[in-house]
Amino acid sequence: MSTVVTEKHFGPVWFLPGPQKGKYPACHSVYIEGAKVLIDPASDRERLKQLRDAPGVKTVILSHWHEDHFLHLDLFDDVPLWTSAADAGPLSDIDLFLDAYGIEGEQRDFAGKFFVEHFKFKPRKTTRILSDGELFPWAEVTMQVLHTPGHTPGHLTFYFKELELLFLGDYDLTPFGPWYGDAYSSIEETISSNNLLQKMPAEIWLTSHGQGIFEQNPRNEWLQYLDMIEKREAKLLKLLDEPKTLSEIAAAWIVYGEPKEPQNFYLFGERAIMQKHLERLACKGIIAKKGHQFIKLA
Repeated sequence: MSTVVTEKHFGPVWFLPGPQKGKYPACHSVYIEGAKVLIDPASDRERLKQLRDAPGVKTVILSHWHEDHFLHLDLFDDVPLWTSAADAGPLSDIDLFLDAYGIEGEQRDFAGKFFVEHFKFKPRKTTRILSDGELFPWAEVTMQVLHTPGHTPGHLTFYFKELELLFLGDYDLTPFGPWYGDAYSSIEETISSNNLLQKMPAEIWLTSHGQGIFEQNPRNEWLQYLDMIEKREAKLLKLLDEPKTLSEIAAAWIVYGEPKEPQNFYLFGERAIMQKHLERLACKGIIAKKGHQFIKLA
């Protein structure tokens, strides 16, 4: 299979690929011709500059607040920004941004500088709040807003009715599986949102990362994607045959499979996602915390 993802137009809805199949720190973008709406300006910077000049961008929408979706938002400083209510806060203030990630203590100074220097973060005020079910009947296509929390509290996906096209955002159906490591992410909401999206009457599916375009029902990819949640949990429970601290759990690299550089960055992700699983298992009465260690109860 080719590793190159190319730009493709589905009528007025344009899929704009990010570099390296939309790999972090980039993503794929979507552009709606006619309405001149750009969703997630973090694909190819030169292509986005061309788009800004012609046919133009009147509105930028963010599917959610993560940095790999606003990487090139600085190209559109004078363009109205639309987001969900729940995800507007982190975009408006660097401290709220770090809070949303759950970054605390001495890591905050380093992380704040990282997001400013590498992602050009600067406070942006949302000019319009998008609501679940809202419809935008543009000239050639109608866009329906879907509130699909889990990845972030305000994560949005978009359905284009006439084209039967669904933009899944960061429910990207990659082999890595879902991300739910933010302070306010939710495993259960991630599952519920994906179950909802699978029921949408779509014939074309676009995602923010990876393959990007599915023109046949990706049911197998979806099963594997969601199954990663249970696989992570099974590995965690096996690891807890002996009591472990959160640091010891993170050092097992259940999420990423092996140490990755920069380690501080990826260890944060390991800890964050494992913490969500620990909370989930504790709620089910399967594990408990004793001192600094987590123990299996059955």
